[in-house]
Amino acid sequence: MSYDTVRDVDPAVADALVGERDRQNDTLAMIASENHVSEAVMEAQGSELTNKYAEGYPGERYYAGCEYADDVENLAIERAEELWGAEHVNVQPHSGTQANMGVYLAMLEPGDKILSLELEHGGHLSHGHPANFTGKTYEVEQYTIDPDTGYIDYDELQDLAASFDPDIIVSGYSAYPRDIEWEKIQQAADDVDAYHLADIAHITGLVAAGVHSSPVGIADFVTGSTHKTIRAGRGGIIMCDEEYADDIDAAVFPGGQGGPLMHNVAGKAVGFKEALEPEFEAYAEQVVANAKALGDQLQEHGFSLVSGGTDNHLVLVDLRDSHPDTTGKDAEEALEEVGIVLNANTVPGETRSAFNPSGIRAGTPGLTTRGFDEEACREVADLIYRVVDNYDDDDVKAEVSERVDELTDEFTLYE
Repeated sequence: MSYDTVRDVDPAVADALVGERDRQNDTLAMIASENHVSEAVMEAQGSELTNKYAEGYPGERYYAGCEYADDVENLAIERAEELWGAEHVNVQPHSGTQANMGVYLAMLEPGDKILSLELEHGGHLSHGHPANFTGKTYEVEQYTIDPDTGYIDYDELQDLAASFDPDIIVSGYSAYPRDIEWEKIQQAADDVDAYHLADIAHITGLVAAGVHSSPVGIADFVTGSTHKTIRAGRGGIIMCDEEYADDIDAAVFPGGQGGPLMHNVAGKAVGFKEALEPEFEAYAEQVVANAKALGDQLQEHGFSLVSGGTDNHLVLVDLRDSHPDTTGKDAEEALEEVGIVLNANTVPGETRSAFNPSGIRAGTPGLTTRGFDEEACREVADLIYRVVDNYDDDDVKAEVSERVDELTDEFTLYE
């Protein structure tokens, strides 16, 4: 995109857009929640549907002129149902957090109880953090990751559920590198007559492709983001059995949102169609293979990985063993200088502040979209090691930066 039309109206914004395009082209996006959508998805998201109010649902809108908005939303719904095998899908949430809000509004009353994973152990703000609306509206108890194994302690979860007696148990995580045993969490929910919400925001695409186990048909509600591993329009999604459909739809609109962002729904529809193609399964398989290669090579360099490896799209590095004097923020900032963009992250048993934690989180969805394979991801691990091991050495960083430039030129992104 040239952004010439934007430049004619607003040169400052055009400069920022060109700068962002160049930044994405010239850096390695390894934040596990980020990806690169196709030009078709971006074109749909920039379409004339941005002008259309379509409050309500297909066939039951509060405004006239929604025939094409209905077509787009119905396509997104039908494709989502096929991708994930859900009975009912709502594609209107503006984000994964608002998808979670839709479930809470539908099924809980203020003061009801939520049992979820602690943010510092890999959970999410919208699962009950005190700074979030969930922590302000509901009573929250949280389970943890076993700091010795790096895995969910399902026995602890079950014991906490029995003593806390929650109204809903939340599974699905932001920084958990292992496959999730949905049935065990569902059993814990069944034992205390609680709902089970599985938030697959990070692994939506992996679940759709069948390379990660699916909670659809197990959990009462499944929420997700539509712009991470699924590479569709930015936003959220809610899936549930038909018995909850009316309650969920009413909670999204008018309960938590007004008019849907129909241009984003168009982006979701296009991305879902792309994900139904055979190539997407190969992409998702490569994402996981790349993450394993990245993690294995980091371990070869002496890094400690939470849980000792990965089953999905991310690795979580605990720097305390290999680099006790280096914080996650030190590593993040040094890596960003050379064009490797990932994020500092807390680790189980965290001893530092969440703002300057002991770990880094790295994902492979964006690299895989660019065409990286296992060999290339092992080289990226080598580069990460060189920088973290010499984060204040300008000569090393200059050499790594040059190699990152070569890699981004080799694995091109947007023209």
